[in-house]
Amino acid sequence: MLQAAYISLFALGGLCILVQFIAHKLRREEATGNNPQFLKFQRGYFAVYLLAMFADWLQGPYLYKLYSYYGFQEEQIAILYVFGFASTVLIGTWTPLAADRFGRKKLCVLFTVLYSLSCLLKLSRSYGILITGRIIGGIATSVLFSAFEAWYVHEHIETYDYPKEWISVTFMKASTWNGILAVTAGFTTNLISEWFGLGPIAPYMLAIPFLIFAGILVSTHWSENYSGQKIKFQNACSEGMKHILSEELTFMIGVTEALFESVIYIIIFLWTPVLDPDKPPLGIVFSCFMVSILIGQGIFQILSSKHVPVPSLLLAAMIVALVANVFCVFSTHPEKRSANLSFVSFLIFEISVGVYFPAMGFLRSHKIPEKHRWSIMNWFRVPINLISCIVLMLLHEDVFQHGNRMIFVVCVGLLLLASLCGARIVKLSKGDENLKQDVPLMESEHIHNIF
Repeated sequence: MLQAAYISLFALGGLCILVQFIAHKLRREEATGNNPQFLKFQRGYFAVYLLAMFADWLQGPYLYKLYSYYGFQEEQIAILYVFGFASTVLIGTWTPLAADRFGRKKLCVLFTVLYSLSCLLKLSRSYGILITGRIIGGIATSVLFSAFEAWYVHEHIETYDYPKEWISVTFMKASTWNGILAVTAGFTTNLISEWFGLGPIAPYMLAIPFLIFAGILVSTHWSENYSGQKIKFQNACSEGMKHILSEELTFMIGVTEALFESVIYIIIFLWTPVLDPDKPPLGIVFSCFMVSILIGQGIFQILSSKHVPVPSLLLAAMIVALVANVFCVFSTHPEKRSANLSFVSFLIFEISVGVYFPAMGFLRSHKIPEKHRWSIMNWFRVPINLISCIVLMLLHEDVFQHGNRMIFVVCVGLLLLASLCGARIVKLSKGDENLKQDVPLMESEHIHNIF
C-alpha cells in the first residue's frame, strides 16, 4: 500500500493541477483588489490565518493512530471523537455571542492558547485527560471556523471601507493556499512521524510553535472589533426554526446537509482503522484526500462556469459519494477485504466532497436569508453531530464492534436518503433565475473542517 499511496499522490497531483488550471481560465474575474494598502491588509490577515490553519491541518492525519498507539480500542477512540464533534457544535453556537461581548481579537488569541493546550494534553495516556483535550480542541476549532473570518470581514468593511466585492478575492486566495497547506501538512506529518521515527505525537508538538506565533501576531498586529449588533439567542433560534419549517427548500437543504455531512464525520473516524492494517503512510494518504477535494472543487468551478445548475451538481456529488460508500461495503468484507479498493473509494468520496461544499455553500447563500443565517446554520449543525455521534456510538454494540462494514452500510442508507432529498432540491429549484448565474469561487468555509 506504501507504493500505491505515493503513485496515487503524484497522479492526483497532476490531475489537480490540470483541473485547477482549467477552472482558473474559466473563472469570471469580478474584482481585482490590487490596491497596495488592501494587499498589505490582506497579507496581515493571511499571516495569522494560514499559520492557524496549518497548525490545524497538522493534527489531521495521525489522531486515530495516536489513540491506537496509546492502546485504546476502536470503541474507546470513537468516544473521544464524539466528544470532539459534540463540543465543536455546542460551543460553536455560542461563538458569535462571545465575539459580541468579548471581541473577536480576544477570541482569536484564546484559540491559540486553547489549541496549544489541547495539543499538550495529547502527551497524556489518561483517558480522562484525553477527553478533556478533545473538548478543549473542539472549543478552539469552533473559534477558528468563525472568529477569524468574522474579524476580517468587519475590518474590511467597517475599519478600512474597502469594496465588499474584494472580500471574495481574499477568500478565494485563502481557499487556494488552504488547499496547498493541507497537502503540505500531510507530507510534513508523514516526514516527522514515520521517516524521522518520532511517532504519532510529533505532529501535535510541531503544531504548538505555529499556534504561539499566530497568537503573538494577533496580539501585536490586530485591532479589536466587535459585532455591530447584539444577538438575542432565544429570539434568533425561534425565528430560524420558523423559517426552516415554513420554507420547504430551506428544510430540504438542512436535511441534505445533515445526512451528507454526518457521513463525512463518520469517514473522518473510519479511514484510519480501515487502511491502517496495511501500514500505509498516513500522512501521504491524507495528502491524497486533500488533493482529491481540490480536484472536486475544480470540477465544480468548471461545470458551474458552463452553466450546469448548482442543484444538479449537488445531487451528482451525493450520488458519487453513495457509489463510493457502496464500494467500501464490499472492500471491508471480512473474507474479501481489499485495502486498495477502500483507498480508491475514499478518494472518490473526497472528490464528491470537493464538489459538495461549494455547491451547498452557493445554495445556502442564495436561499437562506442573511438575518436568519446564523440561527438556521446552528439548527442544521444539531442533526449533523447527532447522527454522526449515534453511528459512532454503535461501535459499542456487539454487532458493530470491529465491523466497519456495517457502519458503511449505515452510510449508504444515509447517502441514499440524501440523494432523494437532493433530487427534491433540484425539482424545487427549477425556474429559479438566481441559481442560474455564474458561480464565484466560494470561501473556504468547510474544506478546512473536513478532517
